[in-house]
Amino acid sequence: MSDASARFRRLAWRTVVGKSPRSVAGQVFLLQVAVVGLLVLCAVLALYLQSKRDTTTEAKRRSIAVAQTFAHSPGVEQALRLPNPSTVLQPMTEATRKSAGVDFIVVMDTHGIRYTHPLPSRIGKRFVGTIGPSLAGKVYTESVHGPLGHEVQATVPVDDYRGKVIALVSAGLKVQRVTSALDRQLPIILAAGGGALVVATGGTALVGRRLRRQTHSLAPDEMSRMYEHHDTVLHSVREGVLIIGADGRLLLANDEARRLLELPSDAEGCPVGELPGLDPATVELLGSGREASDEVHFAMGRLLAVNQRPTDGAGGPGGTVVTLRDSTELQAVSGRAEAARERLELLYDAGLCIGSTLDVVRTADELARVAVPRFADFVTVDLADDVLHGEEPAPTATDMRRVAVSGIRDDHPLYEQGRLIDFLPSTPQARGYDTGHAELVTDLASAEGWHAQDPMRTRRIVDYGIHSLITAPIQARGVLLGMAHFWRAKQEPFDAEELSLAEELVARAAVSIDNARRYTREHALAVTLQRSLLPRALPEQTALDVAYRYLPAQSGVSGDWFDVIPLPGSRVALVVGDVVGHGLHAAATMGRLRTAVHNFSTLDLPPDELLQHVDDLVGRIDQNEACPERAGEIVGATCLYAIYDPATRRCVMARAGHLAPALVHPDGSVTFADLPAGPPLGLGGMPFQTAELELAEGSQLVLYTDGLVEDRARDLDEGLELLRGALAGHPGRAPEESCQAVLDQLLPERPRDDVALLVARTRALPADRVADWDVPRDPAAVSGMRAAVSAKLEEWGLSELGFGMELVLSELITNAIRYGSDPVHVRLIHDRTLVCEVADGSSTSPHLRYAATTDEGGRGLFLVSQLAERWGTRYNPHGKVIWAELTVPDLDALLAD
Repeated sequence: MSDASARFRRLAWRTVVGKSPRSVAGQVFLLQVAVVGLLVLCAVLALYLQSKRDTTTEAKRRSIAVAQTFAHSPGVEQALRLPNPSTVLQPMTEATRKSAGVDFIVVMDTHGIRYTHPLPSRIGKRFVGTIGPSLAGKVYTESVHGPLGHEVQATVPVDDYRGKVIALVSAGLKVQRVTSALDRQLPIILAAGGGALVVATGGTALVGRRLRRQTHSLAPDEMSRMYEHHDTVLHSVREGVLIIGADGRLLLANDEARRLLELPSDAEGCPVGELPGLDPATVELLGSGREASDEVHFAMGRLLAVNQRPTDGAGGPGGTVVTLRDSTELQAVSGRAEAARERLELLYDAGLCIGSTLDVVRTADELARVAVPRFADFVTVDLADDVLHGEEPAPTATDMRRVAVSGIRDDHPLYEQGRLIDFLPSTPQARGYDTGHAELVTDLASAEGWHAQDPMRTRRIVDYGIHSLITAPIQARGVLLGMAHFWRAKQEPFDAEELSLAEELVARAAVSIDNARRYTREHALAVTLQRSLLPRALPEQTALDVAYRYLPAQSGVSGDWFDVIPLPGSRVALVVGDVVGHGLHAAATMGRLRTAVHNFSTLDLPPDELLQHVDDLVGRIDQNEACPERAGEIVGATCLYAIYDPATRRCVMARAGHLAPALVHPDGSVTFADLPAGPPLGLGGMPFQTAELELAEGSQLVLYTDGLVEDRARDLDEGLELLRGALAGHPGRAPEESCQAVLDQLLPERPRDDVALLVARTRALPADRVADWDVPRDPAAVSGMRAAVSAKLEEWGLSELGFGMELVLSELITNAIRYGSDPVHVRLIHDRTLVCEVADGSSTSPHLRYAATTDEGGRGLFLVSQLAERWGTRYNPHGKVIWAELTVPDLDALLAD
């Protein structure tokens, strides 16, 4: 087998050597040898350059790494401060140099005098290199010829704790230390080049033998028969062939070329420029001799695809060969295919672009924009005015609102956006709306029914150049929502085939517009429901100056709520809560919880007890509504409940999983209340804790839900800091202005979550409007208290209430003395109403009842209920307080004071 291979190689070599360099085999062989040699040379050169670059780069990288590591090593700065740093640094640098694999590590002072060097004799001499950039705090690398030879070195600064450069560290190594890839890969490249040359030699030998077999071995009759066959094929193919000489004369034209160009029988031998029927561009191409590939030329009423190649490329005679193909029908088919492709592309883009939001106007605008300018020059979209509000549209083309206008220019005379239009029955818009089918108007200038709509404007539209129109109804789920109008001015007029494209384009947008309409309706219903459950107006009270904001979420309503509830004794309760979840169910649950808080507040419970009752209610709601279909729909809620007393300026509050309120102090500083964090409502099992704060008059208490400070783009801490910044520095700002400033600072245009914000500025009752007495447990003390109260009412100008207040006070004090326990305390408050409070240390509460005719007592509370506007009992840690309110006759005079 090896002998046969050797004989084949010897035969191939003799065959190649014996060929003349002008032969095809010899030229191929020489070309292959040149190509292989060039490739090997290029590979070696590229490898050398890359190896050189990688060597330098690796040396710089290692030098920088070692120098920076040593410069920041512990103990370097302390050693530099010694009288003789070399004694400490020289062993350190040598140990580091050996472990890091570099040739030297030099530590020097800021003047370049070495402290260390691998050659001890070099210590104390000036460093060879540039130190200026390093003294400026930069890392500097360079290539130098130093004591060790050609080196790459990096110089870095050593900074003290103040950032001052106190020394420099330079590390480097000789470039030759980095392993070069050239030595490893050069033998491989040379071996591959030699193998390629051997393969080329064998291939050339095979090509030479094949050429001899296909040419010189043919007999004359075989050659003649071959030429005859070629001539038959030349004149039979359905492709024109022309052969043109170097002098520009037609040498040969086959039958197909004569037919396509309608050449005369004596055309061969004529100059190309004298051939009849050819357009100048074709004559120029045939006479130029340049290469051409599928150039389309018009000749004899046909579109011809022309290819031209020179014939002297392989040493043959000069001239060109031209082929002609009739592409008239192919061009028409290609045009239809291109139109279909553009149509599909437009519909595809419409599917992607239209319906990106659930906004009716935005969706209509997307329809208008996607069709300009690929389908129409101008597009207008009109929707029934009821559709914009989520309602069902009217059956006629009246009250149509123009919601979108898009075009190639802005100075068009079409109806402007926002205009309300009533289309006449004679217009194509009204006909299309009534029939539910698109209408085509190819010539607007002659459309009399369209001109009747607005003669002056329609004339301006025609004069502007708009000449054709397609109006397509926007219909989805059997409901007509509006019309889309496609206008052309620069393009060709619309035809019947484009009518179906307009209908399909509008049909894709109709579903999105209807979805947006339905969403608008449902969203409006949900927002209406939620707003009906929220306070419509704040109650009258004098303890707080209150402002609020409520913003529904972009994606739908949620369970955020707030409340301001007047309490007895001129006190006011502030409530902010958030039900987990979104949608109508969350809004309905919010209404239930708000009602529950209102009901529990009438019991005048402390904040922690009230939240405990609400927590039990939420737990019962979860249990009663738990089912597989609605599992996890209600998981709880958060709430903050605060009670402010203007008489004492104290605020008691508790929270259930809610964020702590912000406090704006009179000096403009902002803090967040240190309020114990209770569990969210609905979890159960954990008590709630209260915190009591004393607020200076003019302080602002800011309650909010998490939608104000939390967002996907920022965390909670960042939101709280933004809230602090929006509130700080404005102590005298009104609550209304504070609300707006907070929303402008923290919220985007359309928030993702509901936001409830409550800002309350505290007021304090003047000291002369509050009177206190301690009452001994002696029935004789009642008469003295009546006299003291009468005197105080006389001082306040309320002597007309004296009789009723004396009766109420007598009954309440008598009950406290008879049934209560020490201490007994009376407080009289002059606010919007006249409030009398009697406190004692007992937790027993009196009850209103009807006394029998034979009973000697039991009519006191009945008398109190008849004389007082309201009365009730509240409990505190020390006992109870029974209170009663009497209406002040002249409220306007009181407010004027």
